[in-house]
Amino acid sequence: MAGLTHEHVRVAVIGAGFGGLGAAVRLRRSGITDFVVLERAEAVGGAWRDNTYPGCACDVPSHLYSFSFAPNPDWPRNFSGQPHIRAYLERVADTFGLRPHLRLGAEVRSLRWDSAAVHWEVETARGSLTADVVVSATGPLADPRIPDIPGLDGFPGAVFHSARWDHTADLRGKRVAMIGTGASAIQIVPAIQREVGRLTLFQRTPPWVLPRMDRRISGLERWLHTRIPATRALRRGVLWGIRELQVGAFTKRPGEMRFVERLAGAHMRRAIKDPARRAALTPDYRIGCKRILLSNDYYPALAQPHVDVVPAGLKEVRGATLVGADGTETEADAIIFGTGFHVTDVPIAHRVTGARGTTLAEEWKGGMEALRGTSPAGFPNFLTIIGPNTGLGNSSMILVIEAQLAYMADYLSQLDTLGGKVALDARPSAVRAYTDMIQERMRRTVWNTGGCDSWYLDNGRNTTLWPGTTSELRKVTRRVDLNEYTVLRPHTGPAKATVSTAGAGRGPR
Repeated sequence: MAGLTHEHVRVAVIGAGFGGLGAAVRLRRSGITDFVVLERAEAVGGAWRDNTYPGCACDVPSHLYSFSFAPNPDWPRNFSGQPHIRAYLERVADTFGLRPHLRLGAEVRSLRWDSAAVHWEVETARGSLTADVVVSATGPLADPRIPDIPGLDGFPGAVFHSARWDHTADLRGKRVAMIGTGASAIQIVPAIQREVGRLTLFQRTPPWVLPRMDRRISGLERWLHTRIPATRALRRGVLWGIRELQVGAFTKRPGEMRFVERLAGAHMRRAIKDPARRAALTPDYRIGCKRILLSNDYYPALAQPHVDVVPAGLKEVRGATLVGADGTETEADAIIFGTGFHVTDVPIAHRVTGARGTTLAEEWKGGMEALRGTSPAGFPNFLTIIGPNTGLGNSSMILVIEAQLAYMADYLSQLDTLGGKVALDARPSAVRAYTDMIQERMRRTVWNTGGCDSWYLDNGRNTTLWPGTTSELRKVTRRVDLNEYTVLRPHTGPAKATVSTAGAGRGPR
């Protein structure tokens, strides 16, 4: 496979998951073909390539968890599994002619802004290149996080994270410890409990779990969605609309979530008959504060006689003995971590050096922030997909990605209009005004007031979620406001024509 040395492109996209492939499609549809997609792995798919654990599936309905410009009428279930979603992304790469733009095995090792040349210097595992614009679509669920547990290195059995499943590990009849109770864990536990000898779940915080309204999509439905596209659009629209109506309870009226808590409690009681276990599995925070999980078989799995729940996190490992924070000791042959990802401390941030000579990680040490979730100050022509405060608590992230792709397209159009070698750098005042608006709106949300400690928070601030509807997000990212940017050109620094700061930080209030 050829290297990248001395190659220059207009746009370098990092990552070939939903965000990166979506960016590539949008670039081609905008008439831009001078771009590459840099992917560290040897295939596209992002999180849906990496997560191959038993039971892996999406918790967003299939017809909403797909691109609006690449509908799939042939989804087999309401909530599709990992193999079908990965196959969908492979088809997107083929259908839209993205293969020639892919640079696989090209992990980005460093990005450095060259102020004199007004471009990015990119070092990858396959060589170097330069790019006028960089679009980072590495995703928040890309790099697994395993906590630093004393003695873990001395554990004699298999140890792996859910996102790096060890398919060579034979769990049949073994004593298996599952660490964590997030979205992956509630799928893994039911999938493996039938074959393991004993399963111990280390639960630091119990999740709220609602029924999963899953079923097979009939042949008639799939035929209708293929032959009559309006039925497919209607289905997607209904799924979207329901979730838009739910947003107010998350963002403005958390008290309304009590009704949903009663539904979740009834769902648990149907499967868990032991009062002591029910007490251990009942959260002490408002539903929605942490991610709401969907499963029909999680609680039934936990009710099995060979499944134990330790209501505490894993504190220490002593040989094959696992010690919980509550002092519980458990013997295990294998440890599976479902402990999440580096979300607020994304590894790529340590590799990006901006116009001030500091890394993005250094600039974000007090918390991530970017203008309209896309442009961090001091990093000209650097755009993030699924950036700060763009996450959703109840809907499809594909809607967020498409909103940010519209902003990316207008950003590039503005560069064309300005003409010549040019860059845009988000004004610190604009980033601050936008961030302040977000944090003010965040104050009364269930994520900030629900009484939990979640991965949404960083230094006490919610830097991950969007405190509104996806319709509002589309409005915020529809157009680039040049008043929020400084224009840069080669050698001269800021453009001679002064850019007004009027309107900086405008957004929904």
